[in-house]
Amino acid sequence: MSATADHAEERTNPAAKLGFEPGQVVQEIGYDDDVEQELREAIEAVTGQELFDEDYDDVADVVLLWFRDDDGDLTDALVDAIGLVDEGGEIWLLTPKTGRDGYIEPSDINEAAQTAGLSQTRSISAGKDWTGSRLVTPKAAKTGKR
Repeated sequence: MSATADHAEERTNPAAKLGFEPGQVVQEIGYDDDVEQELREAIEAVTGQELFDEDYDDVADVVLLWFRDDDGDLTDALVDAIGLVDEGGEIWLLTPKTGRDGYIEPSDINEAAQTAGLSQTRSISAGKDWTGSRLVTPKAAKTGKR
């Protein structure tokens, strides 16, 4: 594939826009019938495998966390998700867009991420009804503190 085709795919394939790569293990948490099916299918197409569900018992490269305001405590959900990703992995927090049922204020997302020890690196539109926030563990936490 040419570099131009790669850039075109990034614009049209939502999974490529989020940075998913072939061979990645993606564990999905919080699946329900309101999730963005097109995004899920695009992730499977890019990674070359199905998304693993909440029962997956190994570490993942990426956790896809669908979360709505009434799903409980966001900080707790993020702390749990950290335990599911491999060191250096990332968490894509997917929340409903403004005006949709289950919407979460960006300030609440930022506060929960910081409390869980995560840094938000970017946010994007992840479909018609969902916003995606890429969360990563700070490098200092990975190297251990003395």
